Amino acid sequence: MYELRIRDDRINAYRVIRGEDRYDVQARAAAVQAAWDERWSRKQALEESRRLREEQRNILYDGAQRAQELTTEAQSAAKALDTILIDGCDEPSPTWESLKHPPAIELSKPQKPKQPNLPKAPVKEIYEPVLTLSDKLIPGRKAKKIGEARERYEKELRGWQSQVTAIKGAADEEEAQYRAALEAWRSRKSVHEDFIDSVQKSYGLVEKSSVEYLVSEALHGSVYPESFPIGFDLGFNPDAKTIVLDYELPNLEALPQHREVKYVAKRRELQYVPVTETWRKATYDKLLYQMALGTIHRVFAVDNGAAVLNVVFNGWVKSIDPATGSEAHGCILSVQAGRDEFTCLDLRRVDPKACFKSLKGVGSSRLTDLTPIRPIVKLNKEDARFVEAYGVVEGIDERTNLAGMDWQDFENLIREIFEKEFSSNGGEVKITQASRDGGVDAVAFDSDPLRGGKIVIQAKRYTNTVGVSAVRDLYGTVQHEGAMKGILVTTATFGSDAYEFARDKPITLISGAELLGLMERHGHRAKINLAEARAMRQLDT
Repeated sequence: MYELRIRDDRINAYRVIRGEDRYDVQARAAAVQAAWDERWSRKQALEESRRLREEQRNILYDGAQRAQELTTEAQSAAKALDTILIDGCDEPSPTWESLKHPPAIELSKPQKPKQPNLPKAPVKEIYEPVLTLSDKLIPGRKAKKIGEARERYEKELRGWQSQVTAIKGAADEEEAQYRAALEAWRSRKSVHEDFIDSVQKSYGLVEKSSVEYLVSEALHGSVYPESFPIGFDLGFNPDAKTIVLDYELPNLEALPQHREVKYVAKRRELQYVPVTETWRKATYDKLLYQMALGTIHRVFAVDNGAAVLNVVFNGWVKSIDPATGSEAHGCILSVQAGRDEFTCLDLRRVDPKACFKSLKGVGSSRLTDLTPIRPIVKLNKEDARFVEAYGVVEGIDERTNLAGMDWQDFENLIREIFEKEFSSNGGEVKITQASRDGGVDAVAFDSDPLRGGKIVIQAKRYTNTVGVSAVRDLYGTVQHEGAMKGILVTTATFGSDAYEFARDKPITLISGAELLGLMERHGHRAKINLAEARAMRQLDT
């Protein structure tokens, strides 16, 4: 399974997209990014419109009517916040069938080209000459006129035929491009459908990645105002059958800022009446309790197989610390709910705060204070296989034979080199423990929104040619890890069968010579002498 994280700080949004096919995941990521771009454009347009309204003093339209329209909009937005929980209960949960046909795929289906409009052929009768009596009586004049008319007609006919040929040729080319695009689209659609079938099968076995995928898709369908952030992280513990959610909640600035708009006729301008502080505090508290309960409801509603028995919701808020002026990001409420007790609730009739408290939820008495609390259960974002790394590369020079290095030093060297390679765009590389690591020596996290993701790295300090079996094992590891790519680095060379196997797969093979070049690119020199390394190992044995 491939995994790609995309982020857009302009609208405070991020999303994890998973899929079986790398190109399908990238296409869905591009579609999400396009939707975010459109959302940002709408937000910019709205802000520009508001700015113009505030600056404008000579209003050219009926100011009183416009003020009433804006007041109605503000009141509707405020009222909608009171029913977010109820409205969320009415939102349909995704089904396995609906997941097979996501908008990103369905909307990308190529459109069949329209049939071209061909010009009408010239009518021969129009070009027939009009013969006068003298034309008929004088020898040669009749034949001359008939010949000239025939030449005009044939010239027009040739031009028409040339134009039709060009139009049909362009239409045939467009049709061929359409058929190729349609075939590619059907292939992507088939891969995605097969992936959903495999996820559904794995979900029946309560596998971690499949449960996380299903819950993620359900939560991404939540409908909130555009001013709210988009993003969450989740983890599923199959043994405890528990989902832990770190969910991004809106800050106070995301709420409506005015409750009424008046038209001041004397100055011919609009006057915005801000909401009261009492309303802001009461509404904000109620809103966050509703979002916590609604999110838990969506998890249990989509989980028809009862793979999840408990949900832990941790609500996080980004804000500006008034004491320091720096950005703050803290968990301000946390609650754990069991399936049996939660599904018995009538969420359409509960008081959100009272319900939250009855579930033993934790939070400050006034959420508007944004007082950080300790989550009931923390989301574990670390791979248990990761171990502390140490530096090697600074102690290496032209005399160091990489093929003769200690194996653990070699793995740390590879981590350092790839950390330098990925650090330009915020990536990081972590090394795994020496045993029971599933064939992974290091894991890179490339933060590029379209090309990045999780990359598994294997380091082979070999003195003989690396065969296809090592590459085949890496490919299996890539699929098992849900990584976007695999990199196999060796101090030796690869056989032709290894290159042939990797040719059409998300695998990069780096030979010893290429490794030396990669090191030199980052300002480090070393050597690889396979014969010397073999002799050293014989002495050790």
